[in-house]
Amino acid sequence: MRKHHRHHHDHKGHTHEHGAHTNDHKGHTHDHEGHSHGLVPYLLYGLGVVLFISALFIELEWLKNIFNILSVFVAGYHVIIEGLVHTLKDSMHEKKFKPNIHLLMVLGAFGAILIQEYREAALLILIFAGAHFLEDFAENRSRKDMTALLKMTPTKARKEMALNEWVLMDVEDLKVEDTIIVLKGDQIPLDGIILEGDSTIDQSAITGESMPVEKGMNDTVYAGTFNQGGTLRIQVTKDSFETVLSNILNMVKNAQESHSTRAEFIKRIEPVYVTIVLLIAPVLYILWVTLFKHPSDMAFYKTMVFLIGASPCALAVTDIPATLSAMSALAKRGVLFKGGKHLSNLADIKLVAFDKTGTLTKGILEVTEVVWYNENPLYSKILVSMEQHSNHPLSEAIRRHFITDSILDIKVDEILGNGLQATYEGVLYQIGKPARFEGLTEQMKDQIVSFEHQAKTVICFGSLNEVYGLIALEDQPKPSALDAVQYFKQKNIHTVMISGDTQNTALAISKRIGVDEVHGNVLPEDKAKYVNEMKSKGFTAMVGDGVNDAIALAASDLGIAMKTGTDIAIETSDMVLMNSDLNQMVKAHKTSLRLRRIVLQNILFSIAVVLFLITTNLILDLELSLAVAVHEGSTLVVILNGLRLLKKRD
Repeated sequence: MRKHHRHHHDHKGHTHEHGAHTNDHKGHTHDHEGHSHGLVPYLLYGLGVVLFISALFIELEWLKNIFNILSVFVAGYHVIIEGLVHTLKDSMHEKKFKPNIHLLMVLGAFGAILIQEYREAALLILIFAGAHFLEDFAENRSRKDMTALLKMTPTKARKEMALNEWVLMDVEDLKVEDTIIVLKGDQIPLDGIILEGDSTIDQSAITGESMPVEKGMNDTVYAGTFNQGGTLRIQVTKDSFETVLSNILNMVKNAQESHSTRAEFIKRIEPVYVTIVLLIAPVLYILWVTLFKHPSDMAFYKTMVFLIGASPCALAVTDIPATLSAMSALAKRGVLFKGGKHLSNLADIKLVAFDKTGTLTKGILEVTEVVWYNENPLYSKILVSMEQHSNHPLSEAIRRHFITDSILDIKVDEILGNGLQATYEGVLYQIGKPARFEGLTEQMKDQIVSFEHQAKTVICFGSLNEVYGLIALEDQPKPSALDAVQYFKQKNIHTVMISGDTQNTALAISKRIGVDEVHGNVLPEDKAKYVNEMKSKGFTAMVGDGVNDAIALAASDLGIAMKTGTDIAIETSDMVLMNSDLNQMVKAHKTSLRLRRIVLQNILFSIAVVLFLITTNLILDLELSLAVAVHEGSTLVVILNGLRLLKKRD
């Protein structure tokens, strides 16, 4: 058992475990079982390729034929299973005939064997299975890249066992009403109520407000916020099952299982299309024999060519490999989607609403101006020396701004909610809000009003009766926010800021960023109202990071959350920016537009190939080998065209 004394601060904070997280999710493609076959099919496919190549060098015809037939069954055993077994299972489950594309390929290969076109049968299966594995590659690559980006949240907490005694344990093992100890610098592991202690809590990720808040006994604190002050005893009020990590893991799973509207449509019509092809095939055979007087073997040959040429293999893979490739490339850049349809829909946005704090701004205060009314070099040293004793974000901002060679040995008292005070060489110095100082001149008051109109926070430094200087601080706009807003303007996408801050603060920031429309003083429940009004004008995206944004994120056509945001913001969103960088959103929008172009290319190309093969087979005597090469070649072209999205582009 480790001992803990309330006034001793352990700066190590929580233990962050960034171990690999295993996430075993089956991929979903145009068939129902996905492509998770294990290693055996790849080994057998390789053996089938060896048999096919070997047959090319064998002179004995009967032995050549055996090698080709073996190649069909060895390399394509999983294709045969999915074509025959899965069709049977799906049909029994749905209580109606529900074939898949694999069935057409299997029938085409078996038909080629019946008419002694053994090499063509093997070639058909090899190319089809190869395309199958390429699609498998795109899916697995996407899953791997997306899962690798997941960051493990703190998993340890200090549970109080007895007075001044605690033990480090897994967050998952804590229960509601347990008491935990949160040291200075710790991330609060679970929601709870403060039983003992006072502190400054950075909860910008929860509330969306840039300024940290003072917390004391009976106040509520939230998981994911940071304790910047003293040690806290907290009673747990919420279990750990709804963490940021669990929500993101669910999102990755959904991304693998949820495809775009186009892909879902293709998946729905696949069995209908295959059924129609299977019904047309015998009709064509009869017509070729009776009406066109073809010999039965020639009619059967042309029927096999029709089965292969009419199979929509390329059409079935026009969307999913491309979408998964795009999602994989974006995952590497830190963008996760809950489904392919959300990436596809991103290209449709006409309006985008932004929360302010932590979304358009950094959420970190910075000193922007310092006005001295007494130019004593000692004052800046005293100021920084006093701020060394506080972890308040205002103090941190001031320490970052001022550079001093030496720190004075000063005893500092932190007055909760009122700033700092210290005595040095007989003079009482204080740092705090203007209202605390009595020695403000009219010039100083005018300067303070000017800063406040610019949405700046003002801190005074001086003695009891005199103010030596004013320090203005501001939550600066993110550079990425300026770039993102400018990009959307170029794309004629209307930008809106919706903020809980005052209208003056929101306007001051909006002028610097360049958004088209601003709404300040907006309560969390009213954000959704503005989003719904925007939706009446076009497809609307909402970008936010806090609990106060959750309703608006859910109400929007496309909700986009920051990874630094809260569980509920991520839960209600459709897309997460893992690095909380709006440039990621710009890259995702560019990728979505590119995805749409590539999928359209694939659809037009695959339909053109099918029409070409069917028409040519009806008019001319198309060779089976040529039909196989063109048909399966088109499938490979479509998949490779989609895989181009794996390549990163700025």
